[in-house]
Amino acid sequence: MRHFLPLICFCLVNCTQANPYDPDKEVWIDLFNGKDLSGWDIKIRGHELNENFNQTFLVDSGKLIVNYDEYEAFDETFGHIFYETSYSYFRVRAEYRFVGEQAPEGPGWATRNNGLMLHAQSAVSMGLDQDFPISIEVQLLGGLGKGPRTTANLCTPGTHVFMNDSLFTPHCTSSTSKTYDGDQWVTVEVEVLGDSLFTHYVEGEKVLSYTHPQIGGGVVGGFDENIKEDGKLLKEGFIALQGESHPTEFRKIELLDLEGCMDPKAKNYKSYFIKGNKAKCVY
Repeated sequence: MRHFLPLICFCLVNCTQANPYDPDKEVWIDLFNGKDLSGWDIKIRGHELNENFNQTFLVDSGKLIVNYDEYEAFDETFGHIFYETSYSYFRVRAEYRFVGEQAPEGPGWATRNNGLMLHAQSAVSMGLDQDFPISIEVQLLGGLGKGPRTTANLCTPGTHVFMNDSLFTPHCTSSTSKTYDGDQWVTVEVEVLGDSLFTHYVEGEKVLSYTHPQIGGGVVGGFDENIKEDGKLLKEGFIALQGESHPTEFRKIELLDLEGCMDPKAKNYKSYFIKGNKAKCVY
């Protein structure tokens, strides 16, 4: 029996380790590395691509921060920071909180207000004086200490969606979430299935869904007319965080790609993929 103990111990230690090719194991990508802004592009209204005016976006203590310490006046200097890769089918999850005081002369509606912009146009395609990217906005709101104020709402800069099988054109629509006052951390997650279905979750609870995101409508200015093709379905796009005048901290931004190899014979097959892409298969 003594001769078999090393083999038994080896198996107990190694045979229970997770299979790196486990088709059911979710592989989340950290979009924010907690150290710097690598992989992100900045576009601030009135400033050239990647000119980080007044250090609006910075990293401190492992958090990506929307910062207004150096602003004497906000002056409608709306900013966005874009992840470098475009996605179509995915789940994105972020942990955020609102802190401090709003930038001087920030608009009243932007108090404790930020956004997760999905299926957005690229940073490089934005006009110099463009205020918001054409996108689907998952609006993030913090409570004001009085009354309800939901988060993970829908706003539509330069876009429309369908609800209940009909074109839905109001700019912003409230979710059914709770109100989150103070500086508590909140987890928001969105499942995006190409140009078909968007579903919002807050702290694991479904709070809103809609279909067929497409270009259309207003509430966006300074854009290239050739980009705004009203009626065009949004099948994919970039992910961006907003800077609308209130300091915001993000400590985690991660993504689960739902598009990949759907051949069970491949090493990188995943059972949770929704859209197949043979070019990604590894054998």
